[in-house]
Amino acid sequence: MSSASLLTQKASSATFGGLIKGQRKISSLRSSSKKTITKAAVSVPTTLKTGVVTGADFIDVMNHARHHGYAIPAVNCTMSSVTNACLEAAKVANAPMIIQFSHGGGLNFAGKGLSNEDQKAAVTGCVAEALRVRELAKLYGVPVILHTDHCAKNLLGWFDGLLEANEKYFKEHGEPLFTSHMLDLSEEPIEENLEICQKYLKRMKAINCFLEMEIGITGGEEDGVDNSDVAPEDLYSKPEEIHDVYKALQPIAPDFYSIAAAFGNVHGVYAPGNVKLTPTILGNAQKYIIEKEGITGQEKPVYFVFHGGSGSSRAEIREAISYGVIKMNIDTDTQWSMWEGVRDYEAKNNGYLQTQIGNPEGADKPNKKFYDPRAWMRSAELATVKRLQGAYEDLNAIGACAK
Repeated sequence: MSSASLLTQKASSATFGGLIKGQRKISSLRSSSKKTITKAAVSVPTTLKTGVVTGADFIDVMNHARHHGYAIPAVNCTMSSVTNACLEAAKVANAPMIIQFSHGGGLNFAGKGLSNEDQKAAVTGCVAEALRVRELAKLYGVPVILHTDHCAKNLLGWFDGLLEANEKYFKEHGEPLFTSHMLDLSEEPIEENLEICQKYLKRMKAINCFLEMEIGITGGEEDGVDNSDVAPEDLYSKPEEIHDVYKALQPIAPDFYSIAAAFGNVHGVYAPGNVKLTPTILGNAQKYIIEKEGITGQEKPVYFVFHGGSGSSRAEIREAISYGVIKMNIDTDTQWSMWEGVRDYEAKNNGYLQTQIGNPEGADKPNKKFYDPRAWMRSAELATVKRLQGAYEDLNAIGACAK
């Protein structure tokens, strides 16, 4: 049965397992040592649904990426021009795109002049832009994943508001508004991290909303979270910790979560040599889980996420992909590309941007078409589209939809 036909069935927690294409088929083989879990061969679609994808259609995209050896860029969008650039970049690359919003991004969409009492502005800003993306994504001809990034313990009220919006949308449309959400409880004890993730995953499972969680710590600073001074050892997750996540979440929603594990990755861009990535941590964790769980028929049982991708080398990125990374966050570089586009536009048209009237062509010549925000923001968008083509190339994802 295809993913499309599966989604036409009644969606409920009781039938959730049947909704996810390529889900685990488990046969318990009793032996004197341990059980063996045989995973069914992952079904890889030849075509991918376009527009915003959720549930089984999202699993199709991730399995397609894993099978063909590419990963999907995820950009923190903080204004509609960034979102538009991401959609355009995906169309040019003919590849999926992950559009994600942070808590701060939600506030920016809502408007900085609003109060954020009870997280209402942050929630509403994210919801409003998600609805806009849903309408526009239909026109771009590629799969689009709607996601929210990070969410520390002190922002769980924001997360609750987002889930309420998803549940409302699910009642009306049979799918969640967002494809997925992230819980970043990596600064909490791992037991508490897993307990909270389990609680929320049960709720998300009922509406086919996917969970991304984080263990270990991504260094650097992003969206108001500063991990610049963390102990170096905290930047590297252990296979046992990743296995703990698998054991905690797999029984609740098999293969319907991803793990942002730490392997030395850092938010921001730093001089060469200051960031020591160790992607083999991910490969070792996959092998560890396979061995401990007795899994056969699957080399990469876990979906991994690469945080802090800006500034990483192509070799490091592709090595991480080979170990099961299907998503890479790229925020710092796209912030720079937006500014670079504006900077270059101003330099090129400086003489036309000093006054409303009067430019190198004459003292009475108007400058409106030069200082129109659409003109210089378009330059920012085009610079970002160009930067994202480089990201798609690094991620081995150019032309992914045609693979």
